[in-house]
Amino acid sequence: MSLKIKLKQLEGIYAIAQLSQMDTIPDWVDGEGFVNITRTDDELSLVCLENRIPAHVKVDSGWKCFKFLGPFPFDAAGVILTVIRPLSENGIGIFVVATFNGDVLLLKSEDVEIAKTLLLAAGHTLE
Repeated sequence: MSLKIKLKQLEGIYAIAQLSQMDTIPDWVDGEGFVNITRTDDELSLVCLENRIPAHVKVDSGWKCFKFLGPFPFDAAGVILTVIRPLSENGIGIFVVATFNGDVLLLKSEDVEIAKTLLLAAGHTLE
């Protein structure tokens, strides 16, 4: 049996910014809305409302944000898969961030309406 997930669309347009792995976390990333800061051995990746990101920063903009309404147990299998499968099977690109209480799905703005239709058809709920 497939999991049925409730998702809430967050307000605003988001962007994913990339800085050098050695850069400090900039003040502009923090504020209203969803924020994610991830440092790996080769980059500092930042997600926030796109209007906060300075023009000189490398960015992929135009994303809408959907929060999985959890929490979900850490050992729950298939939570993300059940949401992204109908999207990926229909050629929709995604960006997913995991948090302690749940997950956040980012979709390009132009894909949101078809994605909503696919998610509802898969039995998920949208708020």
